[in-house]
Amino acid sequence: MKEKNFYWRKLDNSAKIFPISTGKRYSTVFRLSVLLKEKVEPNILQEALVQTLQKYKLFKVRMKSGFFWNYFEHNTKTPIIEEEKEYPCKYINPKTNNDYLFKVTYFDKKINIDIFHSLTDGNSGTMFFKEIIYTYLELLHPEVFSDMNRRVRKIEHDTEDSYIKNYDKKAKSNASGKKAYVLKGEKIKLGAISAIHQIIDLDDLKKECKKYDATITQYLTAVLIFSIYEENYKKSNGKKPIKVCIPVNLKKYFQSKTITNFFSYITIEAQMKKDNLDTFEKIIEFVKKDFKEKLTQEELIKTMSTNVKIGNNPFIRIIPLTLKKTIVRLSYIEIRKYTTITFSNIGRMGIIGDYKNYIEYFLMLIAPEPVEKIKCSSCTFENKLTFTFTSILQNNDIEKKFYEFLKQRNIKVQIESNGVLDDISTEN
Repeated sequence: MKEKNFYWRKLDNSAKIFPISTGKRYSTVFRLSVLLKEKVEPNILQEALVQTLQKYKLFKVRMKSGFFWNYFEHNTKTPIIEEEKEYPCKYINPKTNNDYLFKVTYFDKKINIDIFHSLTDGNSGTMFFKEIIYTYLELLHPEVFSDMNRRVRKIEHDTEDSYIKNYDKKAKSNASGKKAYVLKGEKIKLGAISAIHQIIDLDDLKKECKKYDATITQYLTAVLIFSIYEENYKKSNGKKPIKVCIPVNLKKYFQSKTITNFFSYITIEAQMKKDNLDTFEKIIEFVKKDFKEKLTQEELIKTMSTNVKIGNNPFIRIIPLTLKKTIVRLSYIEIRKYTTITFSNIGRMGIIGDYKNYIEYFLMLIAPEPVEKIKCSSCTFENKLTFTFTSILQNNDIEKKFYEFLKQRNIKVQIESNGVLDDISTEN
């Protein structure tokens, strides 16, 4: 569907659920950040955002409540940018954000965008964020990025609901009915969120992955499970499986150019005691096998189709929105007990031409929750993979174990954080 001026449009199948289940405790917000080599100029950033929204007009929306579902309406207000003051991935209050479902902030050399998941997913959010960065650098350095030197960038404007297009009415989910092990520990007070970034040398990491014939996502998932097992699971005598939710970009498996949500997930279910997963070597072999079985189009369509069928259920569709909110929020409190932790790897942040000369690295952060107290994410730029822990736990033993594990295997790692918890680095 080509871009056109619209008054309103429906939310996609995933987007419907987020505004019903969200709140200050469950923000369903993710953040993308870039660290530049120069201090950010706020006025230029503001202009870059305004210009980018002229290209991505389908992000220039506000959310309205209908009788049965929420919907998007064109937003005529000017977007706001602010200096970063709050913790990452916090609930976006439309009333204080000119009704926008994303928020752009800056601090020193860093630019952030927090995005409410109803607007889009990580893949399309990355496209939007990169366009803001390209435009900002062009305005900041017109002598470098003249009209003749600017790269032509393809902008997608398709808003089809790719879930409805691709789901299978007959598909049945094989999801496990077992509740997950929940991370134990005291929570950080006053609503704070710890963000610890482990900036990993990509060449070192690839060499280590090759030893186990594993992908980067498989290897890091195994390190994460091992770290949880050593520093939380064994200490609390855990019995339930460690279940890691891995979001999956469905555009890699189905025909779609939509800029709305189109993702699903697989769940890696590690039954530590039953399967005797007490060493890293056993864990990574298990992870590789589970990935191979679950990361297929056939299995993904089962999960995706189950979610679509729930949204299309005639009984659910006719329930008024106010009542839907109560039902969904109670359901989601229960559903979240089936995941220990989420790890989202959005892959390489491909930056074209001379633009990359002004960038140090990228970050991705996901909002932790009262049940999923830690969430993990990663992205790659040039030879740096940044693995981020966002946490509401006072104890950072899992983050420290993850770091030490990589260092012991001669993988170079740098640590950066927002300072909420103590430095996990053992180096001076």
